Amino acid sequence: MNEKRKLLLAEDDKNLGSLLSSYLMAKNYEVDLAKDGKEALEKFHQNTYQFLILDVMMPIMDGFTVAKEIRELDSKIPILFLTAKSLKEDKLEGFSIGADDYMTKPFSMEELVARVEAILKRTYSNENSVDDNYTIGTFEFDTQRRIIRNGAEETSLTTKESQLLKLLVKNKNQILDRNAALRAIWGDDSYFNGRSMDVYIAKLRKMLKDDENIQIINVHGKGFKLIDQ
Repeated sequence: MNEKRKLLLAEDDKNLGSLLSSYLMAKNYEVDLAKDGKEALEKFHQNTYQFLILDVMMPIMDGFTVAKEIRELDSKIPILFLTAKSLKEDKLEGFSIGADDYMTKPFSMEELVARVEAILKRTYSNENSVDDNYTIGTFEFDTQRRIIRNGAEETSLTTKESQLLKLLVKNKNQILDRNAALRAIWGDDSYFNGRSMDVYIAKLRKMLKDDENIQIINVHGKGFKLIDQ
């Protein structure tokens, strides 16, 4: 692979985690290593990744729980589970959550990398880069610079505005779960944070109003949906 992809690896076995991380980096991957599910989820909220490798049996929060939380925010990012379990029921649970692959320990690191590369190729085959630039109707959204551009006009976004718009775009034409978004951006889904998010949604609607094909709608009792027709 020509471009460096950023992976999140969650593995509570310190030695295995270090070994896997070093091997993946030697294969031109950028790797963040988390020692448990809670740390993995925190890193996911704070960074942008192209692939997730999650151990199933981890302390504090297991891999299945982490994946369920992430799937509420990102329905497309590839997930590969690592586990000592070989039971059919466990594999079925992993795939039902939205896993792209499943490897049982012990495994070959060469095979792991081959599977990761195959999944990445399928997932990002239509993308020319991994930069966080998105098209929303007539707008271009640059998450690194936190700006949206419509022709020659640029609008700067605050950190939370950018984070919220990014979640909406990554779930475009799908429901973004309200509570999951609150936990990801505000840290918890309290009433007051919910009201704050409503204000940010109103601001984003105003910023995008020049394109009548774009709507951010409320889905009662569930969350929001960015419609890009």
